[in-house]
Amino acid sequence: MVTTKRALLKARRRMRVDGKVVWALAWPAVALNGLQVVNSLLDTFFIGHLNTNSLTAHGAALNVIFLMFSLAMTISVASTAMVARAYGAQQPDEYREANTQCLSLALVVGIILSASCLIIAPLAAPYLVPAGNTEAANLFKNFLTAYAFGLPATAIFTTLSGSMRGIGDTKSPMVISGIQILLHMTLNFFFIYPNGRHGFMPFDVPGLGLGLTGAGIALAISGWVSAIIYFLYAKRTKLGRARLKMPSPDWVKRIQAIAVPSALQAILRVGSFTFFTIILRNTPTATDALAALRVGIALESMMFMPAFGLSVAAGALVGQSLGAKDPDRAERLGWTAGHYAAIVILALSVPIFIYAPQIAAMLTGGDKPGVAIEAANYIRILIATEIMFGYAMVLIGAMQGAGDAKRTMWITIATLWAIRVPLAFGLTHPALGLGSTGGWIAMSLSQVAQGLFAIVYWKRGQWKTVVV
Repeated sequence: MVTTKRALLKARRRMRVDGKVVWALAWPAVALNGLQVVNSLLDTFFIGHLNTNSLTAHGAALNVIFLMFSLAMTISVASTAMVARAYGAQQPDEYREANTQCLSLALVVGIILSASCLIIAPLAAPYLVPAGNTEAANLFKNFLTAYAFGLPATAIFTTLSGSMRGIGDTKSPMVISGIQILLHMTLNFFFIYPNGRHGFMPFDVPGLGLGLTGAGIALAISGWVSAIIYFLYAKRTKLGRARLKMPSPDWVKRIQAIAVPSALQAILRVGSFTFFTIILRNTPTATDALAALRVGIALESMMFMPAFGLSVAAGALVGQSLGAKDPDRAERLGWTAGHYAAIVILALSVPIFIYAPQIAAMLTGGDKPGVAIEAANYIRILIATEIMFGYAMVLIGAMQGAGDAKRTMWITIATLWAIRVPLAFGLTHPALGLGSTGGWIAMSLSQVAQGLFAIVYWKRGQWKTVVV
C-alpha cells in the first residue's frame, strides 16, 4: 500500500514537472499563434469588406498559398529536428552547422517556389475560381503574383524560427513574428483601400486602393522584413551568426530525409484541399461556399492555433529528449502536450459554436448573408471533431520533432485522400441534396480519423528509433 502511494505521488510530481516543461516552451508559441489568429481574422476582415469576388478569389487562392507556405516550411521541419537532437546531445558545433545548412538550402527552395508560384497563378485560375467569374479570376492571379515575391523570405524566417525552437527558444520567434504581423496589418490598412472614409472607419485615411492585390503586396513586404530581423537577431542566440553557404552533399542528404517526406505530405495535404475546393465549386452555392471557406478557416484557427503552438513545443522537446537518450521522457511530454491541446480546444469551442453566425457576419461586413451562413455552418460542423484534430496536430508535430516524417505522410494519405476527398465527393452529390454541408461533414469526419491514426502511431513508438 505504501509503495503504491509513493508511486502515485511520484507520478503526480512527474506530471506537474512535465506540464511546467511543456508550458515553459509552449506559451510563447501559443501566444504567437494567438497573434496569427488575430492576423488571420483581421486579414479576413479587411478582405471581407471588399466585394464578394475578392473574397471568393482569396478563398480559391488559399489552395496555392497553403501549398507554397507548406513547402517553404519543409526545411524548418528538418531544422527543428536536427538542431533539437544536437542541442539535447550538447553538441553546439553540430546544431550551428545544421542551422547554416538548413538556412542555405531554404533560400534555394524559396527562390524555386517563388518562380513556381508566378507560373501557377494564371494556370490555376480556371480550375479554382467559379466558371465564368472573370473578375474573381483576375483578382486571383494578381494576388498570387504579389504573394510570390515573398516566398524566399518565408523559407528563410520559418527555417530560422524552427532552429530557434530546436534550442528551446520560442520567445524570440514570438517577438519577431509579432512585429511581422503588426506590419502586415498596418500595410493591409493602407494598401487595400483608397483615400477616404470607409464604412468601418470613423475617419479619413490615406490609401493606395490596390484591393486584393494590395493584400498580397503587404504579405510579401512584411515577410521580407521578418526574414531580415531573424537573420540579424540569430547572432544573439545560441545558434550564433546566421550564415549562407553552398549546402554540402552530406548535409543535403540528411536534410532531404526529413524534408522530402514533409514536402510530399504538404503536396498531398494541399492537393486534397484543392480537390475539395473543386468539389465545392460544383455545389449549388459555389460562390458563397468558396468565400465561406476563407472565413471558416479563420474561425477554426481560433481553436486549433493554440494546439499548433503546443505541437511546436512538443516537437522541440521530443527532439531534445531523444538527443539526450531519454525516449520515455519524449513520450510523456508528447502526451502531456496533446492533453493540454484537447482542454484548450474544448474551452474555446463552446463560445465559438454559440456565436458563430455573429462572428461570421462581422468578418464579412454584414452585407453577405449567404457567405456568413455558410461559414457558420462550416465551423459548427467542424467543432464536433476539433479535439481529435488537436491531438493529431500535437502528436504529428511531436513525431516530426523526432525526425519521423514518413509516418506523418502516411497519416495524410490515409485521412485526406482515402477519407476526406471520396466522402466529400459522395456527400455533395446532387442526389443527397446536402450541397456544401456534405463537404463540411466530410472534413469533420476526416479530422476524427487523423486524430485516431496519430494516437495509434504515437503509441506504437517507432518514431523513437528514427535517425536524423
